[in-house]
Amino acid sequence: MYRYDEFDHTVVAERVLQFRDQVARRLSGDLSEDEFKPLRLMNGLYLQLHAYMLRVAIPYGMLSSRQMRKLAFIARRYDKGYGHFTTRQNIQYNWPRLDETADILNELASVEMHAIQTSGNTIRNVTADPFAGVAADEIEDPRIYSEIIRQWSTLHPEFAFLPRKFKIAVTGAPHDRAAIKTHDIGIAIKRGPTGESGFEVFVGGGQGRTPVIAKSIRDFLPKRDLLSYLEAILRVYNQLGRRDNIYKARIKILVNETGVETFTDLVEEEWRHLRDGALALPDDEIARIKAYFAPPAYRDIADDVPDFDAKLLADLPFGNWVGSNVTEHKVPGYAIVTVSLKPEGGIPGDATAEQMDAVADLADTYSFGELRVTKDQNLVLADVRKSDLFALWRDLQAHGLETPNAGLLTDIIACPGLDYCSLANARSIPIAQRISARFGDLDRLRDIGDISLNISGCINACAHHHVGNIGILGVDKKGTEFYQVTLGGSADENTAIGDIVGPAFGEDDIVDAIETIVNTYLGLRSDGEAFIDTYRRVGLAPFKETLYAPH
Repeated sequence: MYRYDEFDHTVVAERVLQFRDQVARRLSGDLSEDEFKPLRLMNGLYLQLHAYMLRVAIPYGMLSSRQMRKLAFIARRYDKGYGHFTTRQNIQYNWPRLDETADILNELASVEMHAIQTSGNTIRNVTADPFAGVAADEIEDPRIYSEIIRQWSTLHPEFAFLPRKFKIAVTGAPHDRAAIKTHDIGIAIKRGPTGESGFEVFVGGGQGRTPVIAKSIRDFLPKRDLLSYLEAILRVYNQLGRRDNIYKARIKILVNETGVETFTDLVEEEWRHLRDGALALPDDEIARIKAYFAPPAYRDIADDVPDFDAKLLADLPFGNWVGSNVTEHKVPGYAIVTVSLKPEGGIPGDATAEQMDAVADLADTYSFGELRVTKDQNLVLADVRKSDLFALWRDLQAHGLETPNAGLLTDIIACPGLDYCSLANARSIPIAQRISARFGDLDRLRDIGDISLNISGCINACAHHHVGNIGILGVDKKGTEFYQVTLGGSADENTAIGDIVGPAFGEDDIVDAIETIVNTYLGLRSDGEAFIDTYRRVGLAPFKETLYAPH
């Protein structure tokens, strides 16, 4: 994985010193909260409903075991013993004391981490496929280009105060596990006309109160042109994006208002002045960054592991876990393991300090000391030998991390909601916990099959409810919490915005509504048909009929 150079170290260390002085001035009263707000947001510090919240950057979701142990230490020493992993592949601490936040940033700096650009109207943490570098279907490792984009975008003077926050995602495989079409810019690595790899560029995706699927504005972009083309897009947005209305400030609004053809022409014209300049990406620089992501020292082993196959047959719970949480690796004899942070009745994305320490130890033992964070609020051990899977599973059991539900109904994505967030209209966490408990029977869960369920506590859609197969949005009606349901969303290469089924459900009725949706699907599906395929075949009508049928 990437290691900071002297420039990174200097920037992060200087930022810690600056913020320490800013916090001291706030505590002394020399800065008002209004004056302090833009300074703290530049360092990932939010003021939530009950306390400050610190969001820590995890570029493209990559962590070393050493960094994970530091995150555990911070949770134990400066918070309430846990952290919350987010859909942006970051981690949030919900209870830091203001007078200790600079100390936290200093601790992060000691392991090459920071909270720069995790908030504010700037380019946020660049996300990528959590299976990057190991996926069997991958064309090229997207982490290489995510890191190049990170270096280009960090503290970019021209884009420090954009009209609104800006998010970029990169995928390196035909099957999109990074949800690139829900981003301001989505980048897909693909093959060109003569077999060389380059990029398809999507612009103008986003969720919130106006969900939009990103549109392709360049079918194939050579590698050398990556940064100059991104710069052209950002310049057009920075010049023309609205600053008079926060709800119309995202690039998705600009693309829709100008039209994708006009917007593309504007980008191409701006790019004409940039493409052969200083931002042209040299092959030797790509090679230099690529070297940081060289494969680990894999053993030359067979993909057929008799002992593993025997344990699959002999131990049903182990087989269930493998069936949902283990994915094919590109190297024979190895596997990709998703560590679910969604136990029955748990809070999606939360991990205790003890669990973080445990996963760090397991990464050292089984996966070359590296981990990943997923947009689905889980963790990944990317390089586990098949012969070690049973031992890993037993070790995960000892720490409550063996839940076999990756990709299933209880693998719920949920924002903190009204339990923490000052923007929320309704609670997300208790609804997620109740749905998890209702569908806790693993046999039933496996029978239901692949399905995504996302819950957001407000229209900002931090839990991506618009693109869940089942989406739940918390709304406020005269001081009472209600939940609006959407169906048919997806966040892969076939990205779709879910359809609103009808009137919202009360807090006491929402879990029963999900039960009705699931039962309706089970009655309609063909053999082996996933929920999203059934929905696309039959449409909204039968689900709406059963949900609102008179009792």
